Amino acid sequence: MKEFEGMTNEQLALLYIGGNNKAFDELLERTQSKIYAYIVFVVRNEDIANDIFQETFVKVITKLHEGRYTDSGKFMFWLTRIAHNAIMDWYRALKSDHVVDLADDNNLSNLQGEEVCDSYRESEIVNEQVKQDVKRMMEALPAPQREVVFMRYYQQLSFKEIAKLTGVSINTSLGRMRYALMNLRKMAKEHQIELALEY
Repeated sequence: MKEFEGMTNEQLALLYIGGNNKAFDELLERTQSKIYAYIVFVVRNEDIANDIFQETFVKVITKLHEGRYTDSGKFMFWLTRIAHNAIMDWYRALKSDHVVDLADDNNLSNLQGEEVCDSYRESEIVNEQVKQDVKRMMEALPAPQREVVFMRYYQQLSFKEIAKLTGVSINTSLGRMRYALMNLRKMAKEHQIELALEY
């Protein structure tokens, strides 16, 4: 909305706290795609992701109304933390904190042979295939490893920020990344997948 152009997310949150409901609509418009992408990436199920996404924003509204947000200049960080907690609540409800079941369509046997859409340059085709292969392999990682890889490479968060968001130590975050990379290399080797991009 034009009336909110140039305003930060933090300013919008404070406006909403002050009673401006349109400020929240703008805030939702700005942040929903990133938060939804994060949730669906971790849980790998759109229906579950939709439920967690809605739960996340119910909690956001509640926390804002209760005055539990202070302008620290990191609204997106605060919002991601709430989404992370909602995901963890969902896992706890499943009573599977230590075991993550793979989705039915998460089958590594189909890693090779994915068709790549209209591209006339060979390097673009190879790069797209590498990205698809990496994405599929990441989906096979346990949730804590997948989450740290997503935060590090897709959201460009530091390990300190990841540790704070996920409620673990920096060493645990680094350990999860280390195991994730080891698992990705192992899967690539087992399925003879080339992970180097061409330029």
